[in-house]
Amino acid sequence: MTVQNQNTMIKALSALAIAAFMALAITVLPGFAPDVEAGVPLALAKSDRLSVTSDVCAEASWPNVPAACLRGAGSRPVSTNVRLVTTDRR
Repeated sequence: MTVQNQNTMIKALSALAIAAFMALAITVLPGFAPDVEAGVPLALAKSDRLSVTSDVCAEASWPNVPAACLRGAGSRPVSTNVRLVTTDRR
């Protein structure tokens, strides 16, 4: 055997060994993955409904918001906590 034939044989055996190692890794590694179970997703809150407001409410800027815009469905207040900011210093 010549040196060139030996180099070709070593390259072929190296490629075969690398391919065998990759095939073994692809076969064995999925066994270490955690088990997955299918289930029913939980129901989410009804966040897909947008609050219905008029154009007046959409164009109003704080603090000039009409009282009708501060009410939710069924004339329930949207927010109960109100913070009053003034320039008076006492």
